[in-house]
Formats: sequence, structure tokens, C-alpha cells
Amino acid sequence: MTVYDSVVRSLSVVTPEGVRPASVGVRDGRIEAVGDHGANMPAREVTDLGDVALLPGAVDVGTGVHVPGRGLDEAYRSAGTSALRGGVTCLVASPAPARPALTHADALGAHRRAAALSPVPVLFLGGVTGGTGPLDLADLQVAGAVAFHCSLSDGGAPDMAALGDAQLRKVMAELAALDSVLLVHAEDARELGTPPVSAEHRPPRAERRGMERVIAAARSVGTRTHVGPFTAAECAALLAAAGSVGVALSAHTCPHYLCLPSETLAAESPAHACRPPLRSDANRRALWNALLSEGSAITTIGSGHLPAHGLYTLEWSLSALWTAARRRGRGLTDLARWTALAPAGLMGLGGRGRIAAGYDADLVAFDSDARVTVPAADRSPYAGRELTGRVERVWVAGRVADGGAGDDALPGG
Repeated sequence: MTVYDSVVRSLSVVTPEGVRPASVGVRDGRIEAVGDHGANMPAREVTDLGDVALLPGAVDVGTGVHVPGRGLDEAYRSAGTSALRGGVTCLVASPAPARPALTHADALGAHRRAAALSPVPVLFLGGVTGGTGPLDLADLQVAGAVAFHCSLSDGGAPDMAALGDAQLRKVMAELAALDSVLLVHAEDARELGTPPVSAEHRPPRAERRGMERVIAAARSVGTRTHVGPFTAAECAALLAAAGSVGVALSAHTCPHYLCLPSETLAAESPAHACRPPLRSDANRRALWNALLSEGSAITTIGSGHLPAHGLYTLEWSLSALWTAARRRGRGLTDLARWTALAPAGLMGLGGRGRIAAGYDADLVAFDSDARVTVPAADRSPYAGRELTGRVERVWVAGRVADGGAGDDALPGG
């Protein structure tokens, strides 16, 4: 009889087929079996979560890691610790803002060495600029870039200047040849003015114009493209129509766009730095409608963590998203799909994002009924708010992670 390294039982295990009572057997860092809740599964360690749900660890796409005034090593350690506390077991780091920017293979190597200090695995997006050539893209892919990122306005740093239409089509053609995915910050620079308007006054038409450019380029080239953050609900019809003309276009949004209407923000809230900005409550409700529509092209939801702009969101994003989703009658299967299954699929991470045999044992014990109050002094946009849902424990490759010592420790870790 198989003896597992560990078995985790819960009355609410979130599998790709739905939520059910189950036991998850782990050996050598991977899920070896998902059996009935009462199955005889001998193990060196058994954890019974009772009513606390077991989720696949979230895969956070486009995480900003750079922190002004901190070294690269410390930035990755800090981001990884926050990720664990928020139920994220894999970071896909944004290429900018970062020092050095992830626009060439040597820079990616420096980031990989620093990311070794993170308590969760870190993968990387390669940065695309006007001067990026096919050899640069190939070198980045060989060095470990799982996908690529560009911007039609400000890419977060001078190293990531806006792409023009000809450059966008050229890069798309080169990435199609590499069978890779292009993530696009789709706000159009011309609609933002010169100098650009402030972060909180960026108009929805900048997203609309940018999406029109992306769709036109992708239609002629055929590259798989993911736009984000997607915030302007008035562009939902444009996004949905892309598929009908053969464009492989999907979108990404963040919990703060789904949870925090601009009318409620305090003057000192870090959410004023969001780019695109948080929009009206009417837009927020329409964005939910677009997300929940049948066959929605908004497939992934990530933290939007960007400490270089004062946005510290990793720790609370899962709870914030669950708070809003639950009010709309959505379940844990939706939560896992948006934050784990779909992001892992987008990035081509075949071993992550689901609780199933053969997948990495990246697991999150999530108390979906717990009420938590974000400390008033917290640096996140959720400071002072009451949320529903708390990360109780996290396993990375089958091992319980505690996020470090002292104040960084996970509840119950």
C-alpha cells in the first residue's frame, strides 16, 4: 500500500470538477491521488481541515516586485512573504518597473538569482520595447520568460516605452513564431495626452482606443493576446466581439477594480495610484456583469501588486475577491478558476493551478466564512475594511510554509 508524505482532508476540496469532500495524498511535492474523504490513505502526516476549504494555490500574473530603496533580494523575499499570506503559491513577475528591467536575458538572470530568496516560486514576463528584436525575444524565452509584456502607454519605467502600431504587429509576429503569449497594457498613450494626465483621471476611451489597436494587430498576425488590467466596462462588448472575428484575445482584471468604487476612496488611499484608475460604482457593477457573462473573455484575476506605485495588494486580494464574489452568489470553484486554473493555463504551467493527480501540491486552506478586518494602518487599498475569507495555511510543493518569522507568519502556519 502507498504511504504518502502527507494527506490533507477537507469537506470542501476545490477540484476542477467542483467542490467535494476529499483527501489529497501528496508525495515528493506533487499530488499523487485525490480520494474520498474517508479513504484509507496512510501518510507520515495527516491534516484534517474540517469545514475549512482546500483551494489550489493562486498564480499571480504580472506581479510588481520592485520596491524603491530596497535591494532586489529583499524585494523578492518581501513579495513572496506577502504572496503566502494571500494564498498565492506562484508569482509571475512583471518586467517593469524593475531594476534592471526584464528586457534582456542578463537582467532576467539577475532576477532569477534574487528570486531564490522568495518563499514561493517566481516566474517571469519578458519585457518588450521598441528596440526588442527577435533574438532578444528568443534569448528571453530560453532564459526562462514564460510570456511577454508590452505597453501602449507607460510600461511602468522608461525602459518600457510605448509601442507604436508597426512595432506591435512586428512583435506579435515574432511571438507567434515562438508560440508565446503577449500581455498588453492597452491604454493608448495619445489618449492620455502630453504630458499624460494624472493616474486617477485617465479616461475610459484610452482603454477603448488601445483595445482597438490590439485587436487590429492581433487580427492580422494571429498572436495569443491578453490585455490588462481591464477596467472600463464600456469596452466589454469590444472584447467580446474580438472572438467573433477570429482574434484570440482575453483579459485580466484585479480585485480592487471589482471591489472599490472611486466614490468611496479616502483622499490618502493608495488606490489613487492605480493605472488604469478605479472607476465609478456603476462601472464596477458593469465590470462584474462582464466577468460573469457566459463565455466571458475576462479569464484571469490577479492582485495588481505594485509597490513601486504604493499598491500593496497581494496579502488581501483573495479575501477581497471572495467577499465580492460571494455576495453575487459565486462559489469557490469560480474563485479557483479566476486565480489559479486560468492563470496557470494562460502561462502554460501544466503542473500548477488545480487539485488533481500529477499536479504540484500547492495548496491553500481557506476559511471561506471567517471575517477579517484589514488593519487601518495597512498599506493596501483595503485598509480598515471588513472582508470575508481568511488564508489559514499554505503548502508549497507539499510543504507547509509559514512565510518567515514573527509578524510575517501565516495564521496557523
